[in-house]
Order: sequence, then C-alpha cells, then structure tokens
Amino acid sequence: MYSTPFSPTEARSARARMGLTPAQVAQAMAACGAPVHPELVAAWEQGSHAPSDQQLFSLADVLWCDAKTLMGVEPQTLAEHRLAGRLTVERLAYRIGMDPSEYRAAEAARYWHGDAWQTRALVEALGLSLRKLIGIMGRVDELAEHLRSAVDGRWKAHVEPVAEIVVVDATSVGDALQTMHAEFSEFSERYMGHLVALNADARLKEVAAERAAYLRRLVDHFWELIGEEGEASPFPAGGR
Repeated sequence: MYSTPFSPTEARSARARMGLTPAQVAQAMAACGAPVHPELVAAWEQGSHAPSDQQLFSLADVLWCDAKTLMGVEPQTLAEHRLAGRLTVERLAYRIGMDPSEYRAAEAARYWHGDAWQTRALVEALGLSLRKLIGIMGRVDELAEHLRSAVDGRWKAHVEPVAEIVVVDATSVGDALQTMHAEFSEFSERYMGHLVALNADARLKEVAAERAAYLRRLVDHFWELIGEEGEASPFPAGGR
C-alpha cells in the first residue's frame, strides 16, 4: 500500500525552528485548507502515521520548508520526484495529458509507458532529464544490452528499440549508433593489424584494455552523443 515518505525527525526539527506547538501547526494547516487534529500532527512526529500528499504540502507551507526536507529522502522513484515537486497525482496527470488512474498505475508499477509527448511533459514537470527518467524506470541495463549488440553487430536493427527506450527521434539515435559502431570497429581493426604484424603481446593487451573500457562506458558515451535531453520523437500529426 502506498504511503507518503515522511521523516518524523525532520518534521519535529522544522516545527522547533518555527517555535510552534502541534496545536498551532494544526491551526495553521486548517487556515491553508488542510484541517487536521493536533493529535494527528503529534502522531506524524512520532512516526505512527504519515500525512497524505496534500497534507505534506500544507505542512511544508506552515513550517516554511520544502516537501523534500519533510520526506527525509533523496527522490529516487517517480512518486518521490512528484512529491518533491509538490504535485498531486491529479495535477501531474493533467499536466501530462494522462488519466490519473493510468498515471497512478505507472507509479505503482515503476514502469513508464507514456507516449513521446507525455514523456517530454513529464520530465519537464518533474525537472528531470530523459536519462534520469530511464534510470528511475530501471531500463538502463536494457539500454546497455542494445548498445552492446549494436556496436558489435547490425546497429540498424537496434535503432527503433533504443529510440523507444530513450524517447529520442530515430534519426538522432541512428547517428549515435552508427558512430559508436564505427568507433568500436576500429578496435578490432587495430587488434588484427597488430596480430598480423606479430607485435608484442603488451600492445595487444593495450588495445584489448581500451576495447573493454569503451564497452564499460557505452551508456555514458551514448548520452554524450545524444545529449542529456536529445531531440524529441516527432509528435503525432496534429500534436497536443
């Protein structure tokens, strides 16, 4: 069951800095349109209850701090980034053109399946990059596997799958994969050249080490070529 991330320690500290009692906090929250009992404020600080999303935002207003401080965590999931941005599910879903229930399901599953327009709207609303979103969704390993296959094989076959993962137009992805394929091919050519020339084992090992280092940085290098934001996939005809 979903529960708003909340740090009782940070809440107590923030209230102490403001010099307020739980009763005064409750009174101020009521004035902000989020009425609660003082006993509930105390329960939050004791860790026996957690505020709702809207209560978290109101409490942050009353205590003059940001929502992330009261959450007590560095945002890692879609839900946590949304809360840090002080957005309810309904408000964010409206901004990205998605049904709230569909967006809530994406948060629960930790899997993003929005279209290109929705994805661009999402990263803008949450202050993320496309690269960060892919990491949040746990698709970095999937991307890395496609990149490894692309540089060492038929790169064109991986353009569409990679474009779908990173939500960048296929032309930009194709240019990046072609460049990476050519760079990787150079390692094989250099290795075979040294092998045919009967060069020292040390030189062969050096080329092999460079090749291994290149493979370890595939994802980083891909984003260097694409850019953290890349070029958006074309919107459907008519746009939004």
